[in-house]
Amino acid sequence: MAIYKTILAAIDLTEEADQIINRARDLCGIHQAELILIHVVEPVGYAYGGDIPMDLTELQDQLDKSAREQLAAFGKSHNIADNNLMVTVGRPESEIHRVCEERGVDLAVVGSHGRHGIQLLLGSTANGVLHGAKCDVLAVRLS
Repeated sequence: MAIYKTILAAIDLTEEADQIINRARDLCGIHQAELILIHVVEPVGYAYGGDIPMDLTELQDQLDKSAREQLAAFGKSHNIADNNLMVTVGRPESEIHRVCEERGVDLAVVGSHGRHGIQLLLGSTANGVLHGAKCDVLAVRLS
């Protein structure tokens, strides 16, 4: 059985995030591992294909600030140290891969809604994290 020293829980800041955090915390307890909590804010320009001729910096800054506040609340409610709370901007799977490598993560824990077939291929962040990860990945089925 693998021994995990650093576990990363990637959350989307919804009420389902508690399921992911709780699973990751359980594993941290078993393995005496450090827990890192991450949320990735997608750039506003991605939603519009980059075709809007206006400065979206203020909106992006507001989204980032809101994400940091929400992540801090999750961290506080789950007793996770502030230095292990991360908000990054980018594509979720790419940012999760990057942080896992930079922080020496042994296990990434992500949520999955249990989609099947073409839905899984087209839109699953969990699937994107799984493919290309250099560490173990646990997909927690969200109810």
